Amino acid sequence: MRLILAILILFSLNLVTFTQNVKQTSDLTSLADRVIRAHGGEKFRKMQSLIIRGTAEVSGSPTATFPATFQMIFSGDKYLLEVNNPFQPFKQVYDGRQTYSSIGNFTLPPINRLGFPLLQRVGENGFVLSELPEKEKKKVGFRITSPEGYNTDFFIDEKTGRVKSYKATYLVGNRTVTTAVEIDKFREIEGVVLPERYFQRFDLGSFTIYSDFRAKEILVNSNIDDKIFSMAP
Repeated sequence: MRLILAILILFSLNLVTFTQNVKQTSDLTSLADRVIRAHGGEKFRKMQSLIIRGTAEVSGSPTATFPATFQMIFSGDKYLLEVNNPFQPFKQVYDGRQTYSSIGNFTLPPINRLGFPLLQRVGENGFVLSELPEKEKKKVGFRITSPEGYNTDFFIDEKTGRVKSYKATYLVGNRTVTTAVEIDKFREIEGVVLPERYFQRFDLGSFTIYSDFRAKEILVNSNIDDKIFSMAP
């Protein structure tokens, strides 16, 4: 009798845990669906290419600010990131097989596996939706982890359903970098709602870089020549 009772108690505890997990997963999925609808729904999900060009004000301290221009081009899994400034221009390209960086052996993690581009992959195989970490539990949002293990925490504006900020931590060489983005303004392009102005902080441990990005041109579903993603310098 005691054995049967113990089995029944264990079964009931497992059932409660299972029910809680199902509810948490359902709540997260509902929240993610709402966020995707707020950013264009199926038009956002099915976006095939994206081009963003604009300017940035970059600073390492309140008194040291310099101007820069940038462009980000995405086509499927291929991407190009280019930042031009007076001190250290930078370009990183992924052609679908290999990554090229203009600064020797220095490469950033794949930019289509961190931040806003990750949101488009919700529901795809290998992209895991989970709760925010314990220290962020009081906020409304979720974490998305890519198949490669890169993750981004998204924080949601409850009123609009849009992403208001996001944060990610990753390794560059042996250095841990934490980056946080606060979105100030959106622009709607062909039914897709994308960040137009945002503030980004890069915490490199020994120092911090701040950037104010302003998109001047945003193009959705344009035809992109694959030559753009050439590995040639």
